[in-house]
Amino acid sequence: MNIIEINSKIQSQKETLLHHTLYEKVKTLDDLHQFLECHVYAVWDFMSLLKALQSKLTCTTTPWFASANPETRYLINEIVLAEESDLTLDGKRLSHFEMYVDAMKDCGAKTAELDNFLQNLIETKNVFITIKQSNLHPKTKAFLDFTFRVIEEGKAHKIAAAFTFGREDLIPNMFTEILKSFQQNFPETDLSKLIYYFERHIELDADEHGPMAMQMINELCGNDTKKWIEVEEVSVLALDKRIGLWDAIEEKIEATLALA
Repeated sequence: MNIIEINSKIQSQKETLLHHTLYEKVKTLDDLHQFLECHVYAVWDFMSLLKALQSKLTCTTTPWFASANPETRYLINEIVLAEESDLTLDGKRLSHFEMYVDAMKDCGAKTAELDNFLQNLIETKNVFITIKQSNLHPKTKAFLDFTFRVIEEGKAHKIAAAFTFGREDLIPNMFTEILKSFQQNFPETDLSKLIYYFERHIELDADEHGPMAMQMINELCGNDTKKWIEVEEVSVLALDKRIGLWDAIEEKIEATLALA
C-alpha cells in the first residue's frame, strides 16, 4: 500500500467535504460567526495533533538525544515553526490558533464558549471530561474525541494519518472554497485578518506542509503493511469525523435560521 492507494480510498469522502452544502449556507455575517465559533475547535485540536507528532518524532525532553529519523525530525519541526510562530498580518508572531481567534474577535464572532472550554480543560486536566461536559454539538464532540483518542493511543503513524489526510491534505481546497464564499457574501465587511489566515493556510499547506506531511507518512510506514493499513483506517475515520463537524456547523446555522 502507498499514498496513492490511500488517496484513492478516501477520494469520495474528500469530494463530500469539498462539495458540502455548508459552504452555500454561509450567507450572512451571523452565519459566518456560527461557522467560526464551531470551526475554531478544529484549529485548536490540530495544534495538539502537531505537538503530539513533535513529541513522538523529535526530542522534546532533557537530556537531549537525537531522534531516530533526521528527515522526519526536520519535516515536523518545519511545520511546527510555521504553525506555532507564524507572522500575522501586522508583523507579529502568533500561532495559527491565536491568529484565528484574533480574526474571530475582529469580525465580531464570540469566543466565550471557547474560553470556557479551555478554562474547564485547565481545571479538569482531562480533555475527554472537558469534551463530555461541554455544550458543543454532539458531532463536534465526536470530532474532538476522535482526535484525542488517536493521540492517546500514541502511535506516530496513526497521529500522522489524522494530521495528514484528515487535515493538511484537505485544507488548501476546503479553505479556497470558504474564502470564495466570504469574498462574495461579505464585500463590505472588513475580514482582512480572517482572509489573511485562510490565504496563509492555502499558501503553506499547498506548497509546503502538504507535501511534507505526505513525505512524513512514507517515512513512518516504510514497507510495513500493518502500518499502512492502520493509516488507511485512521484516515477514513478522520474524514468521517470531519464531515460530521461540517454537518454540525450546517445544523447550527439552520437551527438559528429556524428561530429567526
